[in-house]
Amino acid sequence: MSRSPARAPDDVRAELRSTFQWMTAGNERHGYADVTRWWRSPELLPRLGPALASLFAEERPTVVLGIASRGCLLGPLVAAHLGLGFVEVRKNRGPSTDNDAWLQTRTPPDYHDKQLDLGIRRDLVGSADRVLLVDDWVATGGQALGARALVEQADATWLGLAVLVDGLTEPAVRRRLGVRSLLHIREL
Repeated sequence: MSRSPARAPDDVRAELRSTFQWMTAGNERHGYADVTRWWRSPELLPRLGPALASLFAEERPTVVLGIASRGCLLGPLVAAHLGLGFVEVRKNRGPSTDNDAWLQTRTPPDYHDKQLDLGIRRDLVGSADRVLLVDDWVATGGQALGARALVEQADATWLGLAVLVDGLTEPAVRRRLGVRSLLHIREL
């Protein structure tokens, strides 16, 4: 079940809201979320790791995962704050000679209604690990569900998903993923 974002520092939440924009280009009917100012702020950026880590402080993760690309920006910030290592979840990894070294899965449709192939190196996550996934935004949960499938293939323990923004519309997906967020999309 999603925890209230009140556990996260209020100043981080306020700065996330104040630097966020919905953007449209030309005669587009639908906008997109512009989060680029979050990464540009030298005051906000170093506080994102501790704020996201605080959402799972009591669960004692042993490793942090992040899905390319923004999960690979935020995940190391969380891992460094917790004194842990980080594992990148790669998207659509091309064929290589070391395919046996990878755990792989196909995601349910994501926010673009595309399915992706995700992978992690087999030797980086094991049965003793307690895994926390970190990302900037969750919309459908497709990629996070794929990451969870990789964690399960590794016989590791899934702790949940720490995100900046929860945009899920399906409560069942939120519960299955154990989503905890700093903001909900309705706050933007």
